[in-house]
Amino acid sequence: MSIHCKDKVVLITGAAKGIGAAACHALGAAGAKLAVSDIDQDAGRALCEALRAAGADAEFFPLDVCDEQQWQHCMETVVASFGQLDGVVNNAGIAVICGPEEESLEGWRRTQTINSDAVFLGSRAAIQAMKSRGGAIVNVSSIEGIVGDPMLPAYNASKGAVRALTKSLALYCADRDYGIRVNSLHPGYVETPLVSGALAKLSEDDANAFATRVVASIPMGRMARAEEIAQGIVFLLSDAASYMTGSELVMDGGYTAR
Repeated sequence: MSIHCKDKVVLITGAAKGIGAAACHALGAAGAKLAVSDIDQDAGRALCEALRAAGADAEFFPLDVCDEQQWQHCMETVVASFGQLDGVVNNAGIAVICGPEEESLEGWRRTQTINSDAVFLGSRAAIQAMKSRGGAIVNVSSIEGIVGDPMLPAYNASKGAVRALTKSLALYCADRDYGIRVNSLHPGYVETPLVSGALAKLSEDDANAFATRVVASIPMGRMARAEEIAQGIVFLLSDAASYMTGSELVMDGGYTAR
């Protein structure tokens, strides 16, 4: 079976940069119709222009993934614009490199809100929108939702929550025969603004030490490119993954194989 998403309408959050932008380009090339969403409206609209220039059918929808009412409005607008919804990629997220003794409760809660609460809101809205016709949800977790890192406690907790939530949602949809598959994607370290932004908040020495430690732990000897991770998203949304739900797709260059 060939991997394509021809004429599937897919909503992607955090789409303006990094894995989200790469997923939009990959899905567009695979024939999907794209509902591009991000809190950064200028970057999101610029991405849509680039996608349309490449031949994709793409529209921008502003969305703060932490806002429950915005989710409802966004879903209604997407369905009204495209006439249907076939897939949702809950991709928006943040990462802060900070040990547990230095982490504040405010920082902890911010990470959980963006990385975990928003995935619940997006998944709930997706189920409500797609349960009459079926579809697929891809929740972007991380290898940090499977293993721990001493300097990423808040991120570990938030991505672990996404991993467990995905399994619960998959069972819920299967029990009700909604025809909605729900899977989590677990990238390793990726060359994206998320990673570079987290490193930029450290001192130069600490950032270099962290990056050196990470790359040394990857059997393939490098971080991933966002375009590589995007192919996993295309696969999970496509009919080629028709027998996958509640599953974890790990793409980490061998990091978790040790």
